[in-house]
Amino acid sequence: MNEKQLAAEKSTEFIKDGMTIGLGTGSTVFFLVNKLAGLVKQGLKIKCTSTSNRTSELAKSLGIDIVDLNEIDHIDLTIDGADEVDNNLNGIKGGGGALLFEKIVAKASDKVIWIVDSSKYVKQLGKFPLPVEVITFGSNHLFKKFLEFGYKPVKREVAGKVFITDSGNEIFDLHLNEIKDSIKLEKDIKLLCGVVEVGLFNNIADMVIIGRNNSTEIIERIK
Repeated sequence: MNEKQLAAEKSTEFIKDGMTIGLGTGSTVFFLVNKLAGLVKQGLKIKCTSTSNRTSELAKSLGIDIVDLNEIDHIDLTIDGADEVDNNLNGIKGGGGALLFEKIVAKASDKVIWIVDSSKYVKQLGKFPLPVEVITFGSNHLFKKFLEFGYKPVKREVAGKVFITDSGNEIFDLHLNEIKDSIKLEKDIKLLCGVVEVGLFNNIADMVIIGRNNSTEIIERIK
């Protein structure tokens, strides 16, 4: 069993009967949804909401009901992956292009767990390019601003075409190498007109489950 699968399956131990669960997006969440589908078939009673069309389609294909977020009063627990996470449990997310919906769902949750392999746990954020979701109108002008700031932006493309998110926006990936103050950077970027969301998830994760070799390590946020 690989590290992603170990972390994903460990996280299901925190899911209880009757809970409303937020499902994240990405390769690690793939293992979570598959494990969860098996538990549902065994009788686990849960409601789920999803952070992307991709996760919704996978969940539904495996027999998991997905409910629109607007039809849910609150979310007991959201489980999601992360592209990087540091010692303070701040992270970079959005490699799968779902950062806006992921942050909305996380903010509506009582508890957030991230599931990662050991390579994602880092001393300092920034090696992974920072995704920024921007509206398409006038995006070239915003791109120039990021260039001027020295953020080394790259417009995300898939198969030679501009990547468009589930909400119809573009993504710029900022190649920063290191982020010394993730909270300040998030605020600074969010203030730019045309920016929808930033892939910096500060003070959001309550717990991180790391797949490490053949076991898991759990790190909880200090309250």
